[in-house]
Amino acid sequence: MSAGLVTLDDIRAAAGRVRPYVRRTPILATAGGLTLKCENLQPGGAFKIRGACNMLAQLSPAARAAGVITYSSGNHGQAVALAAARLGARAVVVMPETAPQVKVDGVRRWGGDVIMAGTTLFHRQARAEQEAASRGLTMVPPFDHAWIVAGAGTLGLELLEDCAHLTTVYVPVGGGGLLSGVAAALKQMRPSVRVIGVEPDGAASMLASRAAGQPVTLAATASIADGLLAGRPGDLTFAHMRAYVDDLVTVPDADIEAAVRWVFAEARLVVEPSGAVSVAAARRDGAGKGALAILSGGNVDAAAFARYIV
Repeated sequence: MSAGLVTLDDIRAAAGRVRPYVRRTPILATAGGLTLKCENLQPGGAFKIRGACNMLAQLSPAARAAGVITYSSGNHGQAVALAAARLGARAVVVMPETAPQVKVDGVRRWGGDVIMAGTTLFHRQARAEQEAASRGLTMVPPFDHAWIVAGAGTLGLELLEDCAHLTTVYVPVGGGGLLSGVAAALKQMRPSVRVIGVEPDGAASMLASRAAGQPVTLAATASIADGLLAGRPGDLTFAHMRAYVDDLVTVPDADIEAAVRWVFAEARLVVEPSGAVSVAAARRDGAGKGALAILSGGNVDAAAFARYIV
């Protein structure tokens, strides 16, 4: 494989680092046979705690003492704030002005300082880079970093250990960190497992990038899956996609909303739209026994969730 990709040893080392801070989330089988990996039950409500803890655990004591910063639509910001609290660091999170209040409140609950900046990934990234330079903070990228990808890959190790008959895994895709880590783990241990990345119709930057042969930036994004609106995959995550991912598909908002409702009805779980795109694709495919959908997060505004499930 290409140089620079995360190795199985990287992922196994990450598993040892994050074990004190993350949950081994349950795997639930539904009546139709589709299996759910419940990362919505992680501390902070999303898989992002895996990458955040793996990165902060590798920083020097001096870097942690100086503080960390990230830019996030919500779930990664909460994970960094939580990881910082657990590992004795100060965290600053730059969030979009359109971030759901439940995610802003989540960052503050874990002691993170919030800065609101613009509406796109590029607005908040620019502000975070400015703050990092002026305040001596260490950047914790939301997806395009080997330590973040390796942390996400620990989820893939769990899938292989807990699902003996796994054939297909559906993975939500925003910037591509989760897809990269999970695919790297699965394909290096059990290449026969199909890995399918799922994007919202209105934010399919990884699919557009694959068609172009390189990472591209979408002119605009729009979806109820607010955590998947990166608009551009990372260079590293794009490389992992090309090396390890079998297919990329998209789903419309109507199917995503129906998937949120279905997960609540079938498993009595609260999942946010970004975390339900995997279920939307799996249901469209008629996926059953041997197929698994990752529920990547559960941080959803209560009023919005109530609308989705009626």
